[in-house]
Amino acid sequence: MKCGDLVYGRNTYDYQEGTLVFMAPGQVAGVNSNGETYQPKGKVLVFHPDLIHGTSLGRHIQDYTFFGYQSSEALHLSERERGIVLDCFSKIDYELERGVDKHSKRLIVSNIELFLDYSTRFYDRQFITRDHVHQGIIERFERLLNDFFASEKPQTVGLPSVAYCAEQLYLSPNYFGDLVKKETGRTAQEYIQDKLIDMAKEKIYDGSKTVNQIALELGYKYPQHFVRLFKKRVGHTPLEFRSLN
Repeated sequence: MKCGDLVYGRNTYDYQEGTLVFMAPGQVAGVNSNGETYQPKGKVLVFHPDLIHGTSLGRHIQDYTFFGYQSSEALHLSERERGIVLDCFSKIDYELERGVDKHSKRLIVSNIELFLDYSTRFYDRQFITRDHVHQGIIERFERLLNDFFASEKPQTVGLPSVAYCAEQLYLSPNYFGDLVKKETGRTAQEYIQDKLIDMAKEKIYDGSKTVNQIALELGYKYPQHFVRLFKKRVGHTPLEFRSLN
């Protein structure tokens, strides 16, 4: 059912039936009622961090990057996917209603983990099926980097970070990083570094520039960091690469 705008952090999200929003600890959520009285319906799974300490889920909870997505990057479920989610909730509900025994905690945590694993799969599906929403993000990312390195920003801002690029594209860093990884097979950081190496190669061809000048033009405060990355990615130092061409 429609239940107005869900407030999550600093953003609002137009709630839809069959939609999942993941909220990390410390986030503030509520509903914009606009003065109207209504009773929102839905299901919420909330668990204390202590529940998963020392468990398999506790050891890799940080792998579920969607807890860092913006509310506008929520997961939209198909009817079949919704059924799977509700089945996980039903099993957790069953364990909470029956008497507690030595199996209770393990079964509850296992079902939470199963729910999160399914959510990861559904997000992978959404990256593909909602391609019309994501279309052009990589092209805009590429253009953003080209414009960045063609400007004075490297000298004033420094190297472009994943967080900076995500902000410029109006995405959360986690969602942006996952999207780039799905689309290109590379992390957003690797993509930025590849672009930086390409720019560096062009500048190295200009024999009038020193390695230190090139490093500073690219946004490095310490040229040795640039030399180290170039050697790692290209297999030669900048000076060795210049002598090869």
